[in-house]
Amino acid sequence: MVILSQDQNQPINLANKLNKNTNFTGIPVIDLSCPDDAKNLIVKACQEYGFFKVINHGVPLWLVSELEKETMAFFNMSQTEKDKYYPPNPLGYCSKRIGLNGDTGWLEYLLFTSNNFPTNNKTFSSLAKEYVEAVRKLGCEILELMADGLKIEPKSVFSRMLSDEKADTIFRLNHYPPCPNPNQRATTNGCRNPIGFGEHTDPQLISIARSNTTSGLQICLPDETWVPVPPDHTSFFVNVDDLLQVVTNGRFKSVRHRVVTDRLKSRISMIYFGGPPLMEKISPLRSLMEPGEESLYHEFTWFEYKSYTYRTRLAVDRLSFFHKRSHPLV
Repeated sequence: MVILSQDQNQPINLANKLNKNTNFTGIPVIDLSCPDDAKNLIVKACQEYGFFKVINHGVPLWLVSELEKETMAFFNMSQTEKDKYYPPNPLGYCSKRIGLNGDTGWLEYLLFTSNNFPTNNKTFSSLAKEYVEAVRKLGCEILELMADGLKIEPKSVFSRMLSDEKADTIFRLNHYPPCPNPNQRATTNGCRNPIGFGEHTDPQLISIARSNTTSGLQICLPDETWVPVPPDHTSFFVNVDDLLQVVTNGRFKSVRHRVVTDRLKSRISMIYFGGPPLMEKISPLRSLMEPGEESLYHEFTWFEYKSYTYRTRLAVDRLSFFHKRSHPLV
């Protein structure tokens, strides 16, 4: 089993059990132009892996391409220029440090909300805003297909949380520079290990990501095997996040994932994190539960869970704190 050390600067053995002893046949691919098939395939993917790829998604490829160019232009600026947007409080630019609890990675990144794009480049900000709106609509479509596939009403039971004007949306642009010496403890260029972004689950409801043509993303299967996700710059990859695991009472699994570095090529990724309004109460949906089925989780607000995640390391199983069997008196 490959487990990321709590010390993000400790090297790990990526070869150990990677693509080994598993019946995994590949990342599920969902064609959104065929909704009757898509709704059932999405449910199956969410139950088995918590992860899938969507094609025929309707997001203009010119928009994706132009935003990637502007993103790369930002990260190619001098460090002095980029540092004008530091620190992310909580929005803005950061390098190496991930969060406030000692996690680090071989990357730099920009954080935005759906309504706040803190750059002095009007073109960059405009493209980011348009992109986020397009992907938010895609996220709502996917969530409605999930509800349809689960045969629960109304179909907006999940999507309403993203479409709400108070929805808590985060947009993240990551840049993973080449890491020429990934297996050395310390080098002159400061690259200490092959981890670009450490093992974790996303705390929101749903995450929608795309990257350039450089590989690096890996997901953990239910048998704890790590598998690489082949890059596809024209498609989007969808994560089941922690809140979706809770509202489905564990039917859907929040996918554990990480990013490893490339020795020669830069990797750019764009991730939309769809969260509900901060005071939204999160608990398993009664309309989904069978007669006699018990809720696995204590009710909490998104604000409470989000606050908790900010106090923990990346690799911590944060949902376990809200699981009734783990903490019956929370």
